[in-house]
Amino acid sequence: MKAARLEAFTDGVVAIIITIMVLEIHVPQGSDLAALKADVPLLLAYVLSYVNVGIFWNNHHHMLHVTERINGKILWANLALLFWLSLVPFVIRWIDEAGFVAAPTAAYGVVLACAGLSYSSLRTQIIALNGRESRLAVATGSDLKGRLSIVLYVSAIPLAFVWPWVAILIYVTVAAMWLVPDKRIEALVGK
Repeated sequence: MKAARLEAFTDGVVAIIITIMVLEIHVPQGSDLAALKADVPLLLAYVLSYVNVGIFWNNHHHMLHVTERINGKILWANLALLFWLSLVPFVIRWIDEAGFVAAPTAAYGVVLACAGLSYSSLRTQIIALNGRESRLAVATGSDLKGRLSIVLYVSAIPLAFVWPWVAILIYVTVAAMWLVPDKRIEALVGK
């Protein structure tokens, strides 16, 4: 199978995830800016989630552009990533209804950590098939940033039960680390 087909499928699923996220945002009840005040936390959660889904999509796009071969293990690893990303609208809705309290905030971290682990598994499967000398393996090396992200997500989960806002700050920090696409892979895309 060609990587382009897998990428096209992923693009479609990510587009649906983003659409579902925005459909969860309801129009304010009033007609002035004060009516938006109650929705600010949900809007911020949406922005963070949009950025997170975008980061996974962007890095996935770059990773597949340097991938030569795909097999069944890669397909399943990709489906695992999409499964976890598809839960982002669910946890945003839970945060909207419950607020930035322990369980929904921790659940957000579980979803992000599992998406990160799935992305890492996808990367590992691609390298296993394409070889340790493949462009992806050479470009990403030991993937310190990816491993650090997972450690931060996992550490934020129990913190959410004590200090939900600290957990959210960790989620924002991880997103900020990834806002610039991975230059190691991006440099190889044009080659």
